[in-house]
Amino acid sequence: MTNLSLYTVRAMIILDGDGNRLIAKYYTRGQTEQSYRSVKEQKKFEGELFAKTRKTNAQVVLYNGQTVLFINSNDVYFYLVGDPEENELLLLSALQGFYDGVCQLVKYDLSKRKILDNLDMVVLALDEAIDDGIVLETDGNVIASNVSKRGVDTIDMSLSNLNEQTLIDAYKQAKERFNLAMLR
Repeated sequence: MTNLSLYTVRAMIILDGDGNRLIAKYYTRGQTEQSYRSVKEQKKFEGELFAKTRKTNAQVVLYNGQTVLFINSNDVYFYLVGDPEENELLLLSALQGFYDGVCQLVKYDLSKRKILDNLDMVVLALDEAIDDGIVLETDGNVIASNVSKRGVDTIDMSLSNLNEQTLIDAYKQAKERFNLAMLR
């Protein structure tokens, strides 16, 4: 029986070089069996997965009845977990796109420290790439661009809402506060 669901990803996990979780997102929607409900089960799965994959050169492994793809870079491991009957090329393109987007966002200096320092952008990149287990984007350039645009759009929107009257009001308020501070 062919899987005709859009829900292709069960989890996206980023672990450090010691197998500790940096980011993990588990998707349960669209799955008939809901595994890894608790954090304890998730961490156990992540530890076992890291132990199995840390010394292998393969990018795809079948583990615990699931297709797992991973990329290792420096001290960071990126894992994408999918259904066993899912197309590995689709899953690999999703993982590679997310990985490429994150690399661009951290200026190609991919390390545990950079991931933690830019955690907000990495999580946004994950949300741009995969939503609730559905692959939305596989192009790393588009993912990085969309994440970068979010910050710029927010700033532009707030500046475009300012008009001359609010600038005058802000000036008056600052002048009043300055005068009060001088009197004290």
